[in-house]
Amino acid sequence: MKPQNKTKLLGEERESFILDALVHSGNGICELSKLLEVSEATVRRDLQSLEKQGKVKRVHGGAVLVKKSNIEPLYTEKAAFNSLEKAYIAKLSLDLINDSDTIYLDGGSTVVQLAKLLDQKNNLTIITNSLAAIAELVKTGHRLIFIGGEVRKISRTVVGTLTNEIIKKLKIDKAFMGTLGFTIENGISTTDTNEAFTKELVMKKANEIIVLADSSKLGISSAVSSGKISDIDTLVTDKGISATYAEKLENIRIITD
Repeated sequence: MKPQNKTKLLGEERESFILDALVHSGNGICELSKLLEVSEATVRRDLQSLEKQGKVKRVHGGAVLVKKSNIEPLYTEKAAFNSLEKAYIAKLSLDLINDSDTIYLDGGSTVVQLAKLLDQKNNLTIITNSLAAIAELVKTGHRLIFIGGEVRKISRTVVGTLTNEIIKKLKIDKAFMGTLGFTIENGISTTDTNEAFTKELVMKKANEIIVLADSSKLGISSAVSSGKISDIDTLVTDKGISATYAEKLENIRIITD
């Protein structure tokens, strides 16, 4: 199986071809090099890029596709993964907040990185269901509203039907949402129905929905949808997002720098 178009492929096109080749053909660097008619060094760089996106795992002499999982990692594991990208995204997100805004902080580990920066703003009203975010925010002078509900230990959040009583009474300027998965077809997703329930409640109340997701989550879907792509106003991500994928998100503002 070789590319039908003999014109030299661009990086994103090679990556797409490699993913297809890993499904239908071999997984060796030498074999991929011959199929693509490029050097083995070029294939290695493409595999590094795909691994960073969470789409492949490099093995000795080649790579294998990463299988999607509906098993959610522990909060500490999520916080440690792509930590530099998450800090970068949090810094970009800070510029979207004005003094005196009323904002919502979701329970994602990237959103918690944003919480750590909010002492640089003045007179915020911050609503959250995140235990980790509250631990950071109690050190600030901002007004804090914590949403009560059932504690979900794996994500360090409170979720479920009990959160409805408080959320329905709130007015939110901007909601900063985390996610385990982000696809054009299914929107944002998580592994837990109670968490999805609370996320969807918040998204209905907020004037602006801002999703914070590093590029490894783009194109990945988890078990439970927690918000349609049409619900999202802004995506803040890192520079790992491909131009092709960004073009498909034509109705969403994308911030990478």
